[in-house]
Amino acid sequence: QVQLVESGGGLVQAGGSLRLSCAASGRTFSRYVMGWFRQAPGKERDFVAAISGSGLNTRYADSVKGRFTISRDNAKNAVYLQMSSLKPEHTAFYYCAATRGYWSSSSYTRMNEYEAWGQGTQVTVSS
Repeated sequence: QVQLVESGGGLVQAGGSLRLSCAASGRTFSRYVMGWFRQAPGKERDFVAAISGSGLNTRYADSVKGRFTISRDNAKNAVYLQMSSLKPEHTAFYYCAATRGYWSSSSYTRMNEYEAWGQGTQVTVSS
């Protein structure tokens, strides 16, 4: 039902910042838990961050805590990932994901917990 389109990826130097955006279609965006995942060449697609429908609850992978911030603007049907203190190991293709659900019902850290995905956007961090 929901369609997702990521933007904001690009090339950034180590230590720099970048903000990714994900635009969603539909009239019930606030009912969706939203997540960000990333996949580097030859590796699995891994969880980065998730946010509840209201935006009041968030969850992060240990590797990005204190560096990345997930947020959403339900009036704009958008979710964001603010990335700071970027390192070369953060280089990956980043994907936005959505699923209908209640925050307390799941961890929302696994790919199979989401029902819709965007096309992804490349983030490259140079040293």
